[in-house]
Amino acid sequence: MSTAAIRTVATPLGPLEMAQRQFAIAAEALKLEEPIRLKLSQPKTCLTVSVPVRMDDGSVRVFTGHRVQWDISRGPAKGGIRYHPDVTLEEVQALAAWMTWKCAVVNIPFGGAKGGVRCNPKEMSERELERLTRRFTSEILAIIGPDKDIPAPDVYTNAQTMAWIMDTYSMMKGYSVPAVVTGKPLELGGSLGRREATARGCMYAIENACRHLGMDLQRARVAVQGFGNAGAIAAELLSGARATVVAISDSSGGIYNSRGIDVAAAIRHKAATGSVVKLAGCEPISNADLLTCDCDVLIPAALENQITRENAGRIKAKIVGEAANGPTTPEADDILYDRGIFLIPDILANAGGVTVSYFEWVQNLQELTWTEDDVNRRLKTVIDNSFREVLGLAQKHKVHMRTAAYILGVGRVAAATRLRGLYP
Repeated sequence: MSTAAIRTVATPLGPLEMAQRQFAIAAEALKLEEPIRLKLSQPKTCLTVSVPVRMDDGSVRVFTGHRVQWDISRGPAKGGIRYHPDVTLEEVQALAAWMTWKCAVVNIPFGGAKGGVRCNPKEMSERELERLTRRFTSEILAIIGPDKDIPAPDVYTNAQTMAWIMDTYSMMKGYSVPAVVTGKPLELGGSLGRREATARGCMYAIENACRHLGMDLQRARVAVQGFGNAGAIAAELLSGARATVVAISDSSGGIYNSRGIDVAAAIRHKAATGSVVKLAGCEPISNADLLTCDCDVLIPAALENQITRENAGRIKAKIVGEAANGPTTPEADDILYDRGIFLIPDILANAGGVTVSYFEWVQNLQELTWTEDDVNRRLKTVIDNSFREVLGLAQKHKVHMRTAAYILGVGRVAAATRLRGLYP
């Protein structure tokens, strides 16, 4: 067996390699000319910074942070900032690429960006996190701004993190700049509906998939891997739509109940104990086993590389809705498609977050406030229209939904790049 073959079996694709492979498939389908293909296959800007922080005990630690802008042909860069001990430049680059295509799929005028700091926020106090955030903001100040690059929350960051970024940026400018970030607290110009937006957009996409397949969502059994913001709210919304949530999990493990889990009780239990594990009336289940449990709708809402060639053949769900970024490898895509499993790719399924971030940015720039019903109605229109466009391309080209979504997203970015030309 060759070294390459051994690597393929033993080592999962890195996120950037996965993103580039997905892009290459779309570029080939679109027959992109070589100059455009070269430009879109690599990031525009990568900034890596040292982030020295004085800790509560008086010591100083130096963290590493990144901000990557993949492409800005269609508008200012947009993307979250994550705090996680496994953050790498490669991961941030991949996430920035996915954001580029995601914004284009739902046809909002943003390019793609992403940021991250390699740290363990679970081991840091709120004061340490504030100092980390403010110093990181000052280090990337030159490349962010409401007309340049607009950060948002991501893994282990939240509305408070965005408030600190907005305040630091505003202090540097000498006046308040709410539009520099999205996902802010309502009191600082945040949008109603933003907290639920990623999960609500995923639910709207799943509703579209159910209609397409002739499934009754109210009779569907749902499994959610990852019980953070997106996963927990998705479970809550789907339970409210009368679907039966049979399995949920977080980083500590999972729970299963074939008769249905009380999602509200699971949320309370996690708030009290830090995990959904040991919720009364449920059986334990591992994160790996949750993916292959008996369900109709599977929502991977955790991290990358969860559905692979090793387990794709055992997936029982009829619909997979990717609330996480990059949870399914390209090899697994083909296996699921061949088995007739309908996959809603991440750049469509979790695009609700960036869509409502766009709404928040627009409200900030225009100094307006929309009602929550207005935000949700506009979000539904965007997701419904994008789903129809992606499904139409999948049927036209006889490809699975991910390739169709990439054809749509990459095609739009390529068209903008082509029209703008090459400077100088």
